[in-house]
Amino acid sequence: MKFVDEFRDPQKAERLLQEIRALASTLMQGRTRPLGIMEVCGGHTHTIFRYGINRMLPEEVEFIHGPGCPVCVLPRGRVDDCIALAQRPGVIMTTFGDAMRVTGSKKNLLQARAEGADVRMVYSPLDALKLARAHPGRDVIFFALGFETTMPSTALTVLQAQKEGLTNFSLFCNHITIIPTIKAVLDSPDLHVDAFLGPGHVSMVIGTEAYRFIADQYRRPIVIAGFEPLDILHSVWMVLKQLAERRCEVENQYRRVVPDDGNAPALDAIATVFELREFFEWRGLGSIDYSGVRMRAPFAAFDAERKFSLPNIAIADPTACQCGEVLKGAIKPNQCKVFGTACTPDSPMGALMVSTEGACAAYYNYGWLDRTKAEPMR
Repeated sequence: MKFVDEFRDPQKAERLLQEIRALASTLMQGRTRPLGIMEVCGGHTHTIFRYGINRMLPEEVEFIHGPGCPVCVLPRGRVDDCIALAQRPGVIMTTFGDAMRVTGSKKNLLQARAEGADVRMVYSPLDALKLARAHPGRDVIFFALGFETTMPSTALTVLQAQKEGLTNFSLFCNHITIIPTIKAVLDSPDLHVDAFLGPGHVSMVIGTEAYRFIADQYRRPIVIAGFEPLDILHSVWMVLKQLAERRCEVENQYRRVVPDDGNAPALDAIATVFELREFFEWRGLGSIDYSGVRMRAPFAAFDAERKFSLPNIAIADPTACQCGEVLKGAIKPNQCKVFGTACTPDSPMGALMVSTEGACAAYYNYGWLDRTKAEPMR
C-alpha cells in the first residue's frame, strides 16, 4: 500500500482524537449511556483491537462488534453437511484456511482431514477449479462462503467451469448478504446502537445506496469506513459529526476504494449465478429471511446441494456460548461465561472465536493488552 504510513500517522490520529473528544463531550449532555457505534465488519474489529483504538477513544464512545465475519456466523449444521461431503469417496473438498477450523457438532474440516478426508486449503475458487482440471475422475467441491465481497469471484469461477464443461467441479454454497443482516440487527429489541461504521470490502461491490434505509427508515448515521487506523478514527469523527448536527446520512469515508454505484461487472456476475434463499440460518442469530444465496437452476450441475444428498440437520449452539448476545451488542466478548476458558482461539466453542476477524478472537488476542502494548501507528 503506497500511503500506509500516512494512514498510521500518530499526529493526525491525535488531532482526530481531540475533535472526537470534544464532539463526544457535547453529545453526552443529557445521556446516561455511552454513544454506541457498531462496526459491522470483522476487519474493522481486528484493526480496532490491534491498534488499541478502543482504548484511545473517550469513555463516552463505545464500539459494538457486529456480525461481519462470515466464517464466524456459519451454523454448525452447515459445517456438518460440509464434512459429510468431504468424507464421500472420491471427493476433494477445498476451502479457505479459517473455514477449516469452524467446528460442527462434533468436528471441523481439519479433524476430518486427519481422519482421511481429502480436504485442501485454497486461496481462491480458481484454485479449486484448477484441481478439477487436474483430477477429472474426482469430484472437487469448493466450500463457498463470505458476503458480497467474495461472491463475484465464486460466480465468475462457476461461469468459467460452465464454459469449460468441468462438471466434476461444484460449490457447497454458503454465501450470505449484508443488508438483511443489518436489518435483523436493527430490529433486535435489545439493540442500543446510535450509528454504524459500514463495511468497506462489501461496499466496494454493492456501493453505498444499499444502506440508505439505515438512515432514512431507522434514523441512524452510517459511514463506510476503510481499514487503517486513521480510517477508523476519521469515520468515528464523521459519525459523531452527523449526530452533533442531527443528521442521518450515508457517507463514504473509503472513497479511494468504494464507488457509490458499486462494481457493475461484479454485481452482474452475482445476479447471473445466484438467487436469494427464502431464509438462511446464522450461528448466534438464528434464521434471517433472504440473507443467503443459492445457485440458480441453470447452474444445477455445479451445485453440490443438488448433486449429493446431505444430512441438512440444524444443530443448536452450546447453551453456554453467548455469541448471539455478542453479535447484537448486548454483551462484550469477555462477558461471555466461557470466554478465555472453555472457548479460546486454539479450541473455539463459539463462532466468534474461530476467525481472527471474530469479535471474541480479536478481544482475546488484543483486548487484554495494556494501552502501552497496543501496536504503534507507524
